[in-house]
Amino acid sequence: MPQRTLGPVTFRRLEITSICHSIVYTGLLVCAFALGGPQPWTFWLGLAHGVLWIVMSLVCIAAARARIIPFWLAVTVAVLGGLGPFAGSLGFLYADRHRERTTVPTRAVE
Repeated sequence: MPQRTLGPVTFRRLEITSICHSIVYTGLLVCAFALGGPQPWTFWLGLAHGVLWIVMSLVCIAAARARIIPFWLAVTVAVLGGLGPFAGSLGFLYADRHRERTTVPTRAVE
């Protein structure tokens, strides 16, 4: 099955970016709560989280329109991503598993 793209945007790249966003957010939570909010780390991680959420939201909406990702996944990233990008990362992992199960393997012609 040919992979759909929207310029450089692919399902796999969005999935990797979502996982990186979750890592940044985890770092922000650790800095803000476990370490007492040391500056400038908390600021930079918060800024990175905010920018990543906005960019991921816009790109995922465009990717859903181009049928690269399912609509429910774009909504999950855009709506829940600001509060916790883990939902988006889990959604990508679920969608990836679902895609693998529904893809029909092709046989080589002998």
